[in-house]
Amino acid sequence: MIQSLHPIWPILMADDEEQVLLSFDTELRSAGYSNLVSLSDSREVMDFLAGGRFAAVLLDLWMPHVSGLELLSQITAEYPETPVIVITGLDQVETAVTCMKTGAFDYLVKPVESGLLAATVQKAILHRELGREVESLRHGLFTGKLRQLEPFSSILTQSDDMLALFRYVEAIAPGSQPVLVTGETGVGKELFARAVHRASGRKGAFVPVDVAGLDDTVFADTLFGHRRGAFTGADQAREGLVASAAGGALFLDEIGDLGPAAQVKLLRLAQEREYLPLGDDRPRRTDARLVLATNQPLETLMETGRFRRDLYYRLNTHHVHVPPLRHRLDDLPLLVDHFLDAAARDFGKKKPTVPPELFTLLAGYGFPGNVRELRSMVHDAVSRHTARVLSLDRFRSHVHARRDVPEPESVSCQEPLTSLFSICPKLPTLSLASELLVAEAMKRAQGNITQAAGLLGITRQALSKRLKKGMDSEDS
Repeated sequence: MIQSLHPIWPILMADDEEQVLLSFDTELRSAGYSNLVSLSDSREVMDFLAGGRFAAVLLDLWMPHVSGLELLSQITAEYPETPVIVITGLDQVETAVTCMKTGAFDYLVKPVESGLLAATVQKAILHRELGREVESLRHGLFTGKLRQLEPFSSILTQSDDMLALFRYVEAIAPGSQPVLVTGETGVGKELFARAVHRASGRKGAFVPVDVAGLDDTVFADTLFGHRRGAFTGADQAREGLVASAAGGALFLDEIGDLGPAAQVKLLRLAQEREYLPLGDDRPRRTDARLVLATNQPLETLMETGRFRRDLYYRLNTHHVHVPPLRHRLDDLPLLVDHFLDAAARDFGKKKPTVPPELFTLLAGYGFPGNVRELRSMVHDAVSRHTARVLSLDRFRSHVHARRDVPEPESVSCQEPLTSLFSICPKLPTLSLASELLVAEAMKRAQGNITQAAGLLGITRQALSKRLKKGMDSEDS
């Protein structure tokens, strides 16, 4: 079965034989293409192309009035991004070479065998789509600018890594291929999934589904629906959420929890754009964009046999990995201020003043719950807030309570500090020990001064002054 890309723009078919146009129309519609334009007069082709954008052009080579070869030359010159598939009744190598040199995407000989036309059209559209994505990526990477800001308005950040991720999302958004969003719990994977949809320009709905905990039958019924009488209690037919996402995006969260049978059904949906409602024997097609998310390492699940390799590679066409909060600590002031505003409104209180020590405390914390955990911490503190300046008590309590919980990518030092020097015959000077401690903190924080200051228990300003002093002494 051909996987139709369901292009937004129409496909233009030009041939002077009405019967040939009818056969092309029939095959492409059976493959899922509905936006088709047929022309039997070659003189109308360029006028139609000038009137709007087309996904692809099917062009007969030998037509009266204006030949296909002449039209091919004009189309590739004026609309180089539009793929042209030449179709002719003459199987001549020289002609095929001439057409390909002129810019044809492909060359087919009549009669075109069943399925070949739809397959070639799909390849042409996919080629154009990938070209657009590459161009969009090139624009974003070289200019460093977003064409659209609104799709990302719900994600607060000033991190360069996050802004680079925005540019990648904007580049892949117009396509139709699946997007896999990964990241730890609480990083905002659904916000990125919504950004993909909002940046895509699709008019259909964004339909989110949390598939964690759904067994194979409930998964199929939720997504694909059922016919009346499909099972006991199915008194009425019901459309599934795939149908609700027509023309839009279907967001499946926590796909790492899917069982084997559900994974097979998802593979068919992703690969063939087809699904089968329960109790129905006729497959249905969908043009919904698949966006999927998980906080589990799918590579590890594949190694243990809990996740299908073919499904992983099919879903991983575009991969958006959202960084954890500990890797974007420069966003802490922005996020805290936003959550303070929201919490103050929720509790009907005046927004409190933030003490500078708060960011020193937070910068040294690993945030296993990421942005969601930070939001909970701020709301809890504001709920108990009574003075003008926000108290640090609730934050300290939360951080200390989590000290015994292993934090991602961190190992706590269990041995007494004295043991660090037990193997040294001679103790380092205070100055040298301080330099070594600062260097280790900067290494663990990957050069982030705010995070390193938190690890050392000092303010960012104090660490900056110490680092500057060290550089000045090196220069002298």
